[in-house]
Amino acid sequence: MTENEITYQIRGAIYEVYKNLGPGLLESVYEEAMVYELQKRGLTVERQKEVPIQYDGHSLKTELRLDLLVEGKVIVELKSVHEMRDLFWKQTLTYLRLLGLRVGILVNFNVENILDNAIFRIANKL
Repeated sequence: MTENEITYQIRGAIYEVYKNLGPGLLESVYEEAMVYELQKRGLTVERQKEVPIQYDGHSLKTELRLDLLVEGKVIVELKSVHEMRDLFWKQTLTYLRLLGLRVGILVNFNVENILDNAIFRIANKL
């Protein structure tokens, strides 16, 4: 599958999870529901994937983890916050850069309408 096909499936899963659960729950609840929904669609999902960090040829020992990696190609970062911050975009872009991936999805489930400015596609210009 291409990144575009994967992100299409991810967006569908986001809509389904939001339709069934609504806003205001913990991120961990949305994470578990998203894993279920994506796997139901036949996609491979890694949850809480460790992000390795190389610095000056040295592997840093950190606990840096992204929320979901779908089909080994698309990062999904889940939020359930009152206000989206620039840090969330930067964090997702950094994960993409560190893993050498091209596309990520950042979503905030704590909104009145998931269609209104709550799902963001982030591209890493490799």
